[in-house]
Amino acid sequence: MTRTQKTAAVLVALVALIVGLTAHEVLDGKAELNPAELIDAGIILLPQSRTVPAVSMTNQDGEPVVLDQLKGKWSLLFFGYTYCPDICPTTLAQLRQVKRELPKEALERLQVVLVSVDPDRDTANQLKQYLGYFDKNFVGLRGSIADTQTLANALSIPFIPADTSKPGYTVDHSGNLAVVGPDGRQRGFIRAPFNSQKLVARLPALVRRD
Repeated sequence: MTRTQKTAAVLVALVALIVGLTAHEVLDGKAELNPAELIDAGIILLPQSRTVPAVSMTNQDGEPVVLDQLKGKWSLLFFGYTYCPDICPTTLAQLRQVKRELPKEALERLQVVLVSVDPDRDTANQLKQYLGYFDKNFVGLRGSIADTQTLANALSIPFIPADTSKPGYTVDHSGNLAVVGPDGRQRGFIRAPFNSQKLVARLPALVRRD
């Protein structure tokens, strides 16, 4: 083998090694996320994670839940209610579609959580029935208005409590999602309106990280 051939062989080996290491980092979740690509998908990561208040709520099965119990998975928290005429069913339908298109590895590390801003009407049974129309694995939570506001304000996704004395009242709330990491701390937001295909493309890289 000539010197030129040896040099070329070494270069090929180095390139293969670099490509292999890069692929391993991406698959292992250690590669750096591209902020521009995340922002393009509406995913905004915080410079520093935030503490999530350990408020107590109940889920759609009537079981007590402390927000710390959401640890272990990436959680997308949406503040809405089952009597919502527009934004809530649209958002949940989009999240159902996103989940259907995500790879299995991403699905196992992700959960969608609806936090009710209308606990007077959103009983456990109502939440369970409503979420069942979209995805039986969606989690529904309800608590006092005070605790729900504490949580929403801490996550910077506030809502305006409704005047429940008015028949057929509606609740003003945001369409954004709070992104909570597997450590139970808020990592960022997903801005509404959502682009489902871009979320499908970017969420797997995000939820591979701890």
